[in-house]
Amino acid sequence: MKRSSTNFGPYEREYQARVSRSRRLLKTAMQMILAAAAVALASVFLFPLNAHAGRSCEKSKPDAAVVIKGMQLAERTARELDASGARVVLLARAGQDLGKYGLRYSHLGLAYKTEAGHWRVVHKLNQCGTAVAMVYRQGLGEFFLDDLWRYEAAWVVPTPAVQAQLLVALNEPPVRVIRLHTAPYSIVSYAWGLKYQQSNQWAVETLAGAMEPATIRTRDQAQAWLHFKGYEPTTLRLGPLTRLGGRVGSANVAFDDHPNEKRFSDRIETVTVDSVFAWLPRAGLGAAPVVLKL
Repeated sequence: MKRSSTNFGPYEREYQARVSRSRRLLKTAMQMILAAAAVALASVFLFPLNAHAGRSCEKSKPDAAVVIKGMQLAERTARELDASGARVVLLARAGQDLGKYGLRYSHLGLAYKTEAGHWRVVHKLNQCGTAVAMVYRQGLGEFFLDDLWRYEAAWVVPTPAVQAQLLVALNEPPVRVIRLHTAPYSIVSYAWGLKYQQSNQWAVETLAGAMEPATIRTRDQAQAWLHFKGYEPTTLRLGPLTRLGGRVGSANVAFDDHPNEKRFSDRIETVTVDSVFAWLPRAGLGAAPVVLKL
């Protein structure tokens, strides 16, 4: 059976040997920040893959101030997560200004604490300028070391029962972690569709799969579980000119998976961080969101 493409390569070795290369890199980076070695920091962090989700696709070199602020946010988030006693959280960042849509956060990941005490984030990233995406496992530093619109983290702590299920799922071999992943990507993919899958959609469908691992084997089964639990996607009001402009100007924007009766009445239903954060407490699956600002 052909294996889905991911960048889990080095993390498979981490899974097998429990050796954390990311931990060493993050520790080194934090020591450099504390030493105020701004110029050195700007040259240490490399971006071998042009992977984006919930943030700008503009190409630019990260300057020292951006690197330092991103790492500071990562360090403070790690401290707060440690203090919470949680082992798994749904973690969000603000990579784009989505205020005109009434949204605060752009991107969602599943963060968990390893046995060694370090936080990892499993999330889906779009290959910028393309219509495909892959699943990544990163440290908090990498997660926040992006072109953030706002230096703010937010998370929901799931109930102990949900955390337990997610922790098992996220520690499985990579081929199992990505079993509900679909490579074709649209940033506004239909919440109840199967043709595309955006980043937040992958996270919430993976949550569903973790809760019922014996019975949920496909995306449509995961979506049925979300329906049953009362999840409601965000409805974006996008007119025809906006839709046309987005489709023509970006490879990662498509609307053809949305039902015609909704698409042509300017109702684009998609999974957003804000809708997931509103749903989790309502469904009894998690606490109210926690916000951390620099």
